[in-house]
Amino acid sequence: MIVTLSRIIKYGFQTFFRNGWLSVSTISIMILAAIVFEGLILFNVTGKTAINSIQEKIDISVYFKSNVPEDSILSIKRSLEKLDEVASVIYVSRDQALQDFKKRHENDEAISQAVEELDENPLLAAINIKAKDPREYKAIASYLDNKTLQDQIEKVSYAQNEVVIDRLVGLIDTLRNGGIVLTIFLAFLAIVVTFNTIRLAIFSSNDQIGIMRLVGASNTFVRGPFIVEGILYGVVSAIVSFVFLIPIISFLSPYVNSFIPEMNLSLYVSGNVLSLLLYQFLFCIGLGIFSSIIAVRKYLHI
Repeated sequence: MIVTLSRIIKYGFQTFFRNGWLSVSTISIMILAAIVFEGLILFNVTGKTAINSIQEKIDISVYFKSNVPEDSILSIKRSLEKLDEVASVIYVSRDQALQDFKKRHENDEAISQAVEELDENPLLAAINIKAKDPREYKAIASYLDNKTLQDQIEKVSYAQNEVVIDRLVGLIDTLRNGGIVLTIFLAFLAIVVTFNTIRLAIFSSNDQIGIMRLVGASNTFVRGPFIVEGILYGVVSAIVSFVFLIPIISFLSPYVNSFIPEMNLSLYVSGNVLSLLLYQFLFCIGLGIFSSIIAVRKYLHI
C-alpha cells in the first residue's frame, strides 16, 4: 500500500509539472481567492474590534426629571438590566453628575466659579446604557419610549448617536457582504479553472491511462494522481497567498491602527499565524480536491 501511495503521489507531481502554464493559471486564480478569503477573516476580526471600540464610546443616556425619586430611577435601572440587548447600566445621581462636571472643568476658572455660585444643583440624575451590539440601541430606545416612563424621563440621548451607529453598522455589513460575494465568486472561478486543468490533464494522459488499465491498475491508482494534482494546487496556492498577504498586512496595519487604536493587525497576524495558515490550507486544498473529484468523475470513465 505504501508503494502504491508513493507512486500515486509521484505521478501526481509529474502531471502537476507537466501542465506548466495551466498549473500557473490555476494557482493564480486560487491565490486571489485565498487572499480575499483570508482578508474576509481579518476584516471580521477588525470589524468586531471596531464595534467594540466605538461601543465603548457610544451609549444611551437617559436623564430624569428633577422630581423623580431615586427609588424609581433604580427600579427602571433594574428593569433595563433584565433586557437581553443591554450589556450594562450605570446610575449617575445628581450629586455625582455635579462632581463629574466640576472635575471635567476644574481647569476652567470661569465655569468653576459659576458652579460655586449656584444655589441649587442644575444637573439631572441619569442612567447610561451600553448595548451588547450597536444594532440593539434602537430596541432599547423603543423600550424607553414607553408611555409609562414618559412622565419620569426628561430626555433620551439616542437621537444624537443614532446616525453614527446606523452608519457604522451599515458600513460593516456592506463590506462584509461584499467580501463574502467576492470570495464565493473567486472560489467558483478557481473551481472552474482547476476543473478544466484536470480535464485537460486527463485528456492528455489518455494513452497512459489506457496502458495502466491494461496492466491491471486499480481505479484508485488511476484516479489518485489527478486528486494529488488538485491537492498540490491547493498547497502551493495557500503558501504563496499567505506570503503575498504578509506585506499587504504590514502596509495596511498602520492605517488600521490609526483608525482603530485597539487593533494592531500585524500583531494579530503574528500571534495567529498557525490558525490563519491552517484556514488557508483548508480553503485552498478543499477547492483543489473538490474540483479534481468533479473532473475525474465526469471525464475519467473507468
